[in-house]
Amino acid sequence: MRFGFSFCVVLVCLIGLAVSRSPGDEPRKAPRPNIVLIVSDDHGWGDYSFMGHPQVQTPNLDRLARESVTFRHGYVPSSLCCPSLASIITGLYPHQSRITSNDPPLPPGMAAKDFHQSKAFLDGRETMNRHLEAVRTLPTLLKAEGYRSLQTGKWWQGDYRRGGFTHGMTRGQRHGDDGLEIGRKTMAPINEFMDEAVRDRTPFFLWYAPMMPHDPHTPPERLLKKYRGVAPSDQVARYWGMIDWFDETVGELLGRVHQLGLDDNTIVVYLADNGWIQDPAASGYAAKSKQSQYDGGLRTPIMIRWPGHASPRSADELALSIDIAPTLLAALGQSPPREMQGVNLLDEKALGARKAIFGECFTHNAVDLNNPAANLRWRWEIEWPWKLILPHAANEPDGKIELYDLSKDPNEKQNLAAEQPEIVARMRDATDKWWNPAAKNVP
Repeated sequence: MRFGFSFCVVLVCLIGLAVSRSPGDEPRKAPRPNIVLIVSDDHGWGDYSFMGHPQVQTPNLDRLARESVTFRHGYVPSSLCCPSLASIITGLYPHQSRITSNDPPLPPGMAAKDFHQSKAFLDGRETMNRHLEAVRTLPTLLKAEGYRSLQTGKWWQGDYRRGGFTHGMTRGQRHGDDGLEIGRKTMAPINEFMDEAVRDRTPFFLWYAPMMPHDPHTPPERLLKKYRGVAPSDQVARYWGMIDWFDETVGELLGRVHQLGLDDNTIVVYLADNGWIQDPAASGYAAKSKQSQYDGGLRTPIMIRWPGHASPRSADELALSIDIAPTLLAALGQSPPREMQGVNLLDEKALGARKAIFGECFTHNAVDLNNPAANLRWRWEIEWPWKLILPHAANEPDGKIELYDLSKDPNEKQNLAAEQPEIVARMRDATDKWWNPAAKNVP
């Protein structure tokens, strides 16, 4: 009797549950995280308070660094804006996407000032835009997961929709057109986008890549005044003021995320697109900086904040910007496309298994838009503490193989290649196995 009574009770309970639950009442999954990707523009790797700069003040980035997994030895593969940004959005090396340079080939005899208005320039940019459309981008992959996405700031590959964004500011001019107003003039498009996503309960991806601290270095007078008394020159004071101004916009952006109650369910990623060393006597950059094969052009802190999922720490492991796409996809439980060679930066086992990182620098104007090897200047590899630089003879005929011990020589002043031939040979073999431009153009 007891068994029969118990069975009836259980049966009644199960029937009650079935009746009370409607067909659409399946157990709900945790909401998918929003993603905010912050990219500063032409920003030296040491020019932050948390990286030890004695004058530059970056309180908002400092706080983000404390709340993040912060890779102090992060890198971009290429020290030039367009290929670097393309690598971030695709998770591919420039030689894989074929977006290697800032601009198409300059026709012989044409003045540079006339080039941007020419048919050759427009046709070349169209070729570069089609290269991007031929590969999968983060916005495209996230759209398949139900995300909406917003492009703001620097964007080289035509209309924002060509990169897979659902929303955006750039309509197609060289490196950003209307998108370049973000940060310097307004944050309204970002605020409106986030407000709408919250209202519609839709996960979002935000690309915040303002032209900051990129020149023109025109910080507010209050910030210029702040640094004029401590900087070695007016040019340096202007650059430092731009960093401070950019930091203020980061504070405004992350403050809005907090105000909307999104902190705990938002992944925030930060890096710079390439480095910058301000020339103290001129408005441009100094040697061993942007466009170079040195850490002054390639190194950047990389930060990932994801409360409850990524415990904050100062990370010693090497990180590369092509790691960002697979890291974000892994956060959604997705496997990255096979062509992505980066690792999940939140997977400490994968980080521990990594032995080296690689990169490549190309000509500012391409030689051949369809052949990455034709545009190559240097390949480089870091196998800590060693950094190897291999010049490509076609574009660097006077270049020498360089080897540096970054643990003792972070400014790359003492070339040890002649003293360490075995290390050079081993690292050169590893670099050739990664990408040998003499063997094939595109993997």
